[in-house]
Amino acid sequence: MRPADNELLCRVEGEAAMGLVMRQHWLPACMIEEVAEADGAPVRTRLLGEDLVVFRDSKGKVGVLGEHCPHRGASLAFGRNEDCGLRCLYHGWKFGVDGEIQEMASEPADSRMRSLKHQAYPTAEAGGFVWVWMGDPAAMRPFQPPAWAPSPDIRTSIVKMHAACNWAQVLEGSIDSAHSSSLHSTNMPTAEVAGSTATETAWLRPSNDKAPRLEAELTDFGFHYAAIRRPIVNADTHDYVRTTVFIAPFTVLIPPNDQYNLAQMLVPIDDVNCMFYWVAWHPTKGIEQDAWRRFCVAVPGVDLDTDWRKVRNLSNAFKQDRARMKAGDFTGIDGIPAQDMAMWESMGPIADRSFDHLGASDVAIVQFRRQMVAAAGSVLDGEPAIGTRATTRPADLASYEGLVAKGADWRAFTTRGSVARAAAE
Repeated sequence: MRPADNELLCRVEGEAAMGLVMRQHWLPACMIEEVAEADGAPVRTRLLGEDLVVFRDSKGKVGVLGEHCPHRGASLAFGRNEDCGLRCLYHGWKFGVDGEIQEMASEPADSRMRSLKHQAYPTAEAGGFVWVWMGDPAAMRPFQPPAWAPSPDIRTSIVKMHAACNWAQVLEGSIDSAHSSSLHSTNMPTAEVAGSTATETAWLRPSNDKAPRLEAELTDFGFHYAAIRRPIVNADTHDYVRTTVFIAPFTVLIPPNDQYNLAQMLVPIDDVNCMFYWVAWHPTKGIEQDAWRRFCVAVPGVDLDTDWRKVRNLSNAFKQDRARMKAGDFTGIDGIPAQDMAMWESMGPIADRSFDHLGASDVAIVQFRRQMVAAAGSVLDGEPAIGTRATTRPADLASYEGLVAKGADWRAFTTRGSVARAAAE
């Protein structure tokens, strides 16, 4: 990959082309649970290199404002959230969720500064997240529920974790089905099961094939692809198929298990940091929030600090246990997300992709890079961002995994209706 294209793919701050792509989509600012309380503590967040603050006012409305007070730049994250507004501690200026300045305690009643308005962004709530529109207000697209919230009553559990590298590096891990057979082999052991089967400690899978055959197809929402493996049972008549769906620009539907579906969002904080969200969801089954975070070894206050940064990180080698590795644990690193993070962050804040040697297992990686570099160039040429004209709603898309008859078309298993039919068969 040429260095110039690598920069185009990874950079999101300011007027960077990929940031302009992102600004034509609704972005997750934080989890709803972080601002669940009216008049509760404001929450800092950062997206596309911009510092923001999120709060829920006295009437339950959520606001997303620029973090720094327009008066003297103090952080509104320290502010008092009261009486339907967020008040800066420094001089008492108070802001509504719409950015209107409600009070200027330090200024005379006739001050011309009372006409000022602070930077505020439109918001929506769905699927366990507060969403924000950071693009041109005149071009704001109607909010659509995310892929894991096709209806309001969906049960969702969310892992949130900071990644100390660029967003594309993380997303490439999410669409890389081949690595799960090696990196996560201790957590995804082979067993005589009909499909991915979740226990309290592992996801059993019906194949020990570490070199899947990959097939990909471009779509107007991104692309989808299948990793086709040889099963351990009925290998002459069946294939083990895992389909992954990339919904541009930052969402991936991961192959599910028998208890819950899986989605990931890889949201750019800035050029060299990303927020990793992993959503487990199901209409009737699912996994409880606390259990999901324990499974992922991503419990706030235990495995993560208050800024969602990892206790196990690059500075302490992710607390890798070599004795456990000798005893049979493949990585010696606790938790599927931390295993991934060790690989992503070890590449550096922005990996030099010009040194990559891509093979047959990297079909999805090649597809992603080509598609998103082209998407960035198109936005610079004044064209709409990738995914903004998609004919399929995200809520109608689905990933799939299971044993299918040889020759079955995997493309039939990437929408909700066809997945349901496949399960019934």
